[in-house]
Amino acid sequence: MYRNSLVKGFEMTLEQCGKLLKKKIVPFLASKKAADMLSFKDIFRHAHKYFLITEEETQRWMKYRDNRNNTANDYGQAFAEETLSLIQDFLNDAKNLKKVIEND
Repeated sequence: MYRNSLVKGFEMTLEQCGKLLKKKIVPFLASKKAADMLSFKDIFRHAHKYFLITEEETQRWMKYRDNRNNTANDYGQAFAEETLSLIQDFLNDAKNLKKVIEND
């Protein structure tokens, strides 16, 4: 039960991070419509481009997204263990992203 809760929390937090970061990068783009057209990974690439996150953080966010995309196909123990191996870095990156999003 703990493992499943952690995986579900990971999924929900990942999605929220992407949505909140998209709002943060809108001022760097031509319009809100341009931001709306970005994929999840593009949002993080733009955040790196505008020095909001590091290249290393960007690569980890890509890895988190790839892991999340696998949930549509695999809810087995191997997937859950892979997700659990990402959690500590994910928590640190989510905390750092919170600072970026809240920084005006």
